[in-house]
Amino acid sequence: MQLRPITYDCDGQSLTGWLADGSGGKATPGVLVVHQGMGITDHTKEAAARLAEQGYVAFALDMYGSTATSVEQASGLMGALMGDAALLRRRARAGLDQLATVSAGPHAVLGFCFGGIVALEMLRDRAPLACAIACHPSFRKPEGSSGLPQGKVLMMIGDQDPLIPAEDRDTFRAEMDEAGADWQLHLFGGAGHSFTDAAVDALNYPGFRYDAKANGRAWAMTFAMLEESFG
Repeated sequence: MQLRPITYDCDGQSLTGWLADGSGGKATPGVLVVHQGMGITDHTKEAAARLAEQGYVAFALDMYGSTATSVEQASGLMGALMGDAALLRRRARAGLDQLATVSAGPHAVLGFCFGGIVALEMLRDRAPLACAIACHPSFRKPEGSSGLPQGKVLMMIGDQDPLIPAEDRDTFRAEMDEAGADWQLHLFGGAGHSFTDAAVDALNYPGFRYDAKANGRAWAMTFAMLEESFG
């Protein structure tokens, strides 16, 4: 599946996302794909392509506006957004607006790691989304976050993920119940962080590892939720 770069703007910051169009010229639902903490990588583009192969229009938005060449640089880019919920929300909405130019909807969001933070924040911001899905998301909130998430929520994490302790899961459950959201939280036994990313093993970070079984199950659950949400 061929991906096409799309350059757009948010608050004067030039951003470059990637479009994978599986519509075949038909009116087709769209999925916004939100990258991990390192920004747009092959993992992000492969996710968009996989969605397009199933007939969706997928747009991998750019939350940073630049390509991180080190973990330290990526941490700085992510930190700027985590310190400003309003900016994070505007960047996310700018990506959703781009998706809306090629897909009339309905729309969903699929986030990975940091992208899960973005997905939940979009629901708190009342973005027009049929559902929010995330794999190995953090449940941290950006500074200034407000509101309760509304809509369908599917979060999938590894039970060995060092970035998502049990107390964070409890906080997530409490927020979902308070919001009255239609939520699911799936734990994959033995899986660590970034279990969908085959390239993560090369980093040799403790608790970060690819898990083919969890990845396959997560994609099956993702497609089932999209089918349910899009009708």
